[in-house]
Amino acid sequence: MPNTRSSCRSLTWLGCLVVLVGLAVPGTSLAQGFGARAGVSADPDQFYFGAHFETPPLVDRLTFRPNLELGVGDSLTLVTINFEFAYKIPIPRQSWTVYVGGGPAAVIQKHDEAHGGETDVLGGLNFLVGIEERHGLMFEVKAGVIDSPGFKFGIGYTWR
Repeated sequence: MPNTRSSCRSLTWLGCLVVLVGLAVPGTSLAQGFGARAGVSADPDQFYFGAHFETPPLVDRLTFRPNLELGVGDSLTLVTINFEFAYKIPIPRQSWTVYVGGGPAAVIQKHDEAHGGETDVLGGLNFLVGIEERHGLMFEVKAGVIDSPGFKFGIGYTWR
């Protein structure tokens, strides 16, 4: 009899890979930028890192910025696939732009073996505010509800 837990774990990671490739393939031809990010979260207390794409403005100053983040710590591994939109508000005569936004998230959590070793696929919603420099440096704060991490602070860079 096959190990269902192992099969489920393999399907979960395969699903993440398929979604990531799906985000990357159509996004690269339209991408305004590609970036990397890292930071800390609370609830759960973790360190996370990830990558994002950013499209040209869809309307006015609204961009689509899907991202994938991997969080580790607090007896848990999280993979969050975020489908976020960002509305950019330029600061006059400055190289910095403020942005606000949010969007839904798919949250895949794996408890370590000491805490049951179970893998769950959950949903969440993120709200974000950030500031980015014209050349790519960014700082971002996220608040999550439902099953998204409660709070995240991240630093990243977008290559344009």
